[in-house]
Amino acid sequence: GTRVTLHLKEDAHDYLSENKLKDASKKYSQFIQFPIYVKVKKEVDAEAEEDEDDDEGEEKDEVETKDEEEKEEEESKEKKPTKKTVYEWEQVNTQKAIWLRAKEDVTEEEYNEFYKSISKDYLDPLAYTHFNAEGEIEFKSILYLPKKAPFDMMDNYWSKKSEVKLFVRRVLVAEKFEELLPRYLNFVRGVVDSDDLPLNVSREQLQQNKIMKVISKKLVRKVLELMKKLAKEEESGDDEDEEKDEEEEDGEKEKKQEKKDAPDEEGTWSKFWKEFNKNLKMGCYEDDSNRSKLSKLLRFTTTKSDGKEISLDKYLDRMQESQESIYFMSGDSLEVMSKAPALQIFKKKDLEVLMLSDHLDEPCLQKLADYEGKKFVSIQKADVKLDETEEEKKRFSKVKDMYKPLTDWWKEHLTDLTEKGAMKDAGVKVEKVEISKRLTESPVVVVTSQFGYSAQQERVMKAQAFQSKDQISMMSGRKTLEINPNHPVIVDLLGKVKVNKEDAAAKDTAAVLFQTALIESGYEIADPSALVNRVYRLMSKELGVDPDAPLKEVEVPEEDEAEEDDDKEEDEEAGDSGGEDKAEL
Repeated sequence: GTRVTLHLKEDAHDYLSENKLKDASKKYSQFIQFPIYVKVKKEVDAEAEEDEDDDEGEEKDEVETKDEEEKEEEESKEKKPTKKTVYEWEQVNTQKAIWLRAKEDVTEEEYNEFYKSISKDYLDPLAYTHFNAEGEIEFKSILYLPKKAPFDMMDNYWSKKSEVKLFVRRVLVAEKFEELLPRYLNFVRGVVDSDDLPLNVSREQLQQNKIMKVISKKLVRKVLELMKKLAKEEESGDDEDEEKDEEEEDGEKEKKQEKKDAPDEEGTWSKFWKEFNKNLKMGCYEDDSNRSKLSKLLRFTTTKSDGKEISLDKYLDRMQESQESIYFMSGDSLEVMSKAPALQIFKKKDLEVLMLSDHLDEPCLQKLADYEGKKFVSIQKADVKLDETEEEKKRFSKVKDMYKPLTDWWKEHLTDLTEKGAMKDAGVKVEKVEISKRLTESPVVVVTSQFGYSAQQERVMKAQAFQSKDQISMMSGRKTLEINPNHPVIVDLLGKVKVNKEDAAAKDTAAVLFQTALIESGYEIADPSALVNRVYRLMSKELGVDPDAPLKEVEVPEEDEAEEDDDKEEDEEAGDSGGEDKAEL
């Protein structure tokens, strides 16, 4: 055989320590097929060894006096056990490379144990895929989806590297590799073993290798296929449940009730979506080549989904025949969005709307632009088009002409308010005031222009630490005030404006309506004091108090009178207690 001896410099003697040698061998050569032994120092009880030798040797004389036995016992008590140093060879690469075996030969337990060993996770994986890639490049791989997202997953999103280990002929080349998987898949764990990559080059050169790009592309495809499979399994299960529910007869209502009462178990895909939905939305935003595949994995809550998240395919299946767009709205919570005035006409026409409560949802849909030929349209923007009959179109044009004096006057008044008046520092620009097609109950609603920020996006941008106010005001878009011609407040305002355009009450009402509509639509008011003062005036009028009345100091009773009253009360109490004592006697 061959013997290779390495001599280390004095400053590198640390590498000769037992722990360092073990760690290095385990880390880089854990799966090498040849056994690797490290000389390990162990301490063994010396007495135990001597006893063993004595047992194997000659027999002792059985006849001994009692005194000698007692002496030996005392001596053995006094003696402390002595330790002896022994050197042994210990194998460090005991784990086998399971990716080299056929899928059929590897058990579920082996897959789970292997995942725990490479990821240091205490839970079993949610799902895994084991495959051999063949063709221009050959490599073997096992990829795992974890059950739980790491608590710091999104903290260092931009700097975190892929957690898939790269092996070349079973030797670890890189534990964390930047280009192996895109950023949004940095939660995937696993191993990749290739025979085609060069082993004796630096990692920097390896990253630029063309083979690496091909491997990366295939890994992404496999991960997305695994996710698609999980999503499909859950959807097919849901569809079967719905069909069973429809087939049930009236006589089996009790069984049905029991099913409803039992808690719904989350499917595998639901569990995954709950933990990693932000990653997929980021992928939808960043990964142009796989955006269409990722869009099929997205899940959203809608106005008809009863709080459950559904796929875009399911939304398309439930769309009305005449519906040409996929409608969505964004907001802080589902509860707030369900009360939004912009949603009223969609509820009336029974149109389903996606409700986006996550900050990443809206940028994700804007990047998608359309799905299966249907465009995404925000119901909070001014460009929403709804199906109308010829009669509705004729009626709308007549109402528009009828309310023209009010819309022109209101636009002029709001321009003064936002450019010269109390709201000049608010950064709000009004484009127009028009009759609304989306309001059925509320008097007014504020919507933004087609390419401007929605209220939710505006809030997110303002919350940024390094935000630019100039950029936000440029991107926030011009606002449109839509009015409901059937609301009594608007009808009354039209009457007042026709009589007198300078009516102070009408101006106050118009300003308050605009500011409250901004708040209800989710926009911020830079200076709320103007609105607060108007509300105070309206409250004063409601209570029958003159809002312009000067403030007067409240008259407080004098101290002497108050003291006299207190004395009188004390005397009366004393008299009452005296009477009670006499009664007892």
